[in-house]
Amino acid sequence: MKNKALTPLRGLIIFTFLILIGLGVFLFLKPTSLPKAIQLGGDFTLQSADGPVSLSDYRGKVVAMYIGYSACPDVCPTALAIMRQAFVSLPPEQQPFVAGLFVSVDPERDTPEKLKTYTQFFHPALTGVTGTKSEIDEVVALYGAFYRRIEMEDSAMGYAVDHSSRIYLIGPQGKLRNTISHNASPSELIEALQALLPSS
Repeated sequence: MKNKALTPLRGLIIFTFLILIGLGVFLFLKPTSLPKAIQLGGDFTLQSADGPVSLSDYRGKVVAMYIGYSACPDVCPTALAIMRQAFVSLPPEQQPFVAGLFVSVDPERDTPEKLKTYTQFFHPALTGVTGTKSEIDEVVALYGAFYRRIEMEDSAMGYAVDHSSRIYLIGPQGKLRNTISHNASPSELIEALQALLPSS
């Protein structure tokens, strides 16, 4: 009877002891020793119609990046149209310091040449890039995005690609600084871009 009565108390003491150990570790370990929070973003290289393009090529500029595909029926054109409107609405002195990247997750249909035609329709500061599946998957993972192929047997398209829909804003030093929705207003995108420009 005595041992049974002490069992809950013993459990509470052990639990409290473990909590105190955990708190001590948290308080006294150096910050560099703690597991780092997941930091999205990073450099990458993909192919454009004019050759390899790396994110690092845009150092000194603010980059608005979108991940999608050219056959996308709605969200991709919406995002690129908003990017276009924001680019042309910026003051002339700021326009040279912004650029756009459209990363296609559909390399089977989106050749670099096709992407160039597609992106230039929206704005000359937009560059379309793609790569092998493994290269694309690396970029998607870097930025916490996703995509998946959906077979459409009864459609002439054959398949569609479901994908995340964010505009990634990368600062002049190449770091991911912000994301906004694909259907944000051009004024929201302008404000977000200007917040990252060196002169702002």
